[in-house]
Amino acid sequence: MIDLGISKIALIGAVALIVIGPEKLPRVARTVGTLLGKAQRYVADVKQEVNRSMELDELKKMKETVEGAARDVESSIQTNASDFEKSWTETTGEIMGEAGGVDSNGNSIGFDLPPEYRHPKKKWRIKQGAMPQWYKARSGVRTKAQSGAARVARFRPRPTQRPNA
Repeated sequence: MIDLGISKIALIGAVALIVIGPEKLPRVARTVGTLLGKAQRYVADVKQEVNRSMELDELKKMKETVEGAARDVESSIQTNASDFEKSWTETTGEIMGEAGGVDSNGNSIGFDLPPEYRHPKKKWRIKQGAMPQWYKARSGVRTKAQSGAARVARFRPRPTQRPNA
């Protein structure tokens, strides 16, 4: 690169002063300064673009490695799942044969399935509807839905009016 020291810059300035003249030198210096600024910005933009493209290439490589690892994990999980399913069917088949199921004559031999799950409060709406209205009012069961703001407004104490003095 060009090595410009203080002495070389002073020499260039003196020659420019003699050649251009003192009247036009400030305008020329401003023009040269703006052109140098534009050139520096252009060089900085080019550097940033090169850096972005390099980072983009690195990210693409990283993405490919992560996708490859994900595919490997997925394939290993699928093979393990199929092995697990095979062992599960073998084990449950053995248990069904030993603990219960059907014998050679077609008779059941003691293996009962658990009952189907039922929610304990499945019929609570029917029970609530069968309760008399007077009992609901006495026990404090709310029969009408009301928002929190409406409830606050309903139970807010009323302002007392002062007598005029």
